[in-house]
Amino acid sequence: MKLTRAITHAATPASAPPVAAAPLEDSSANLLKMIQDTLDDAKAENTLAIDLIGKTSLADAMVVTTGRSNRHVSAIADQVVEALKIAGHKNIRVEGQPQCDWVLIDAGDIILHVFRPEVRSFYNLEKMWGADRPSEFSPS
Repeated sequence: MKLTRAITHAATPASAPPVAAAPLEDSSANLLKMIQDTLDDAKAENTLAIDLIGKTSLADAMVVTTGRSNRHVSAIADQVVEALKIAGHKNIRVEGQPQCDWVLIDAGDIILHVFRPEVRSFYNLEKMWGADRPSEFSPS
């Protein structure tokens, strides 16, 4: 999966040399790899990464995975959040932790959804976000 985004520098002093846009490809790719490795360690099942570049500005990628039970979903989410904190990521937002049917972890460039199997099949995010964007519609 290719993840790209550029940082633009709005105001640079006149004396400073121009700064080229820095790609976040390595940053996003490293974050995605760290999350996937943590999910593997936590025994998450059916993990799928969806490239969101060009589909939304919310994030570069979405990861969807499954835990076998509420406790497993909770444990997976806890391990990912802990790994993100250890790696120095701040402002991690977590939703759904008390019920643990579906836990969403927003890590900035990567959004992670951890589901119980029946909840994942009900919402079917892979189908919604994995499909290509429709081409420009022109009425006949």
